[in-house]
Amino acid sequence: MREDLGSGDITAQLISDTCLAHATIYCKQDAVVCGLAWVNEVFSQITAPSRNRIDIQWAVADGDNIRNGCKLATLSGHARSLLSGERCALNFLQTLSGTATISKHYAELVSHTAVKLLDTRKTIPGLRTAQKYAVSIGGCANHRMGGYDDFLIKENHISACGSLENAISKAKQLYPDKSVEIEIEQLGDLERAITDGANVVMLDNFKLEQVVEAVAINAGRVKLEASGGISEETLVPVAETGVDYISVGDLTKNLRVTDLSMRFE
Repeated sequence: MREDLGSGDITAQLISDTCLAHATIYCKQDAVVCGLAWVNEVFSQITAPSRNRIDIQWAVADGDNIRNGCKLATLSGHARSLLSGERCALNFLQTLSGTATISKHYAELVSHTAVKLLDTRKTIPGLRTAQKYAVSIGGCANHRMGGYDDFLIKENHISACGSLENAISKAKQLYPDKSVEIEIEQLGDLERAITDGANVVMLDNFKLEQVVEAVAINAGRVKLEASGGISEETLVPVAETGVDYISVGDLTKNLRVTDLSMRFE
């Protein structure tokens, strides 16, 4: 909101500060709606600390499937506040709905398997909590919220630690209750990662036949996560290999925002 309004909305000042208005938020495509709390908060902050509250009546809830032309909410209150909050509120709603929509689409594609789809940290800066919430609303699951949740040891970490064994050993010393995930880039490293004590092994940019082989070698000893280059076209074949998780950056970084509009009545 500071980014959008700065020192004040000069265009909204064209409207009398006593003018009242009613507005409706419409959806202009099929989607999964998400982000009601963010819209509520925008208009709450726009009007604070005055008593000129914006009344919002929602016709939908987070997670609802909505159709093109659907009315999402009606808003009533001071016209200036409605106009000043419009863009920021819709930005949240369209972005989170877009995230939830693609998440639901991907989840439905693999619903015939036992795989769990995970998001990544490839989120819009400042919106990680919001986007990860939207992912869960769409039916997928959250990976780490940040670098503080669990260990994800990649090639650069291993190189800096001197060896995979050193990296895992140090991780278990520092935070014995944290899960340790190891990223490997070649099949030959799988057995070593399992032996050295990984809880989860990430198969980074593995070809489909390599993922199949990794599942067979692992034989259920640790959780396997496929990652890297996962798209709508490759998702289902990878899910059908029997991996436990698939992390999909597209859920949060390549989303298409939902087309919304707010109109005064």
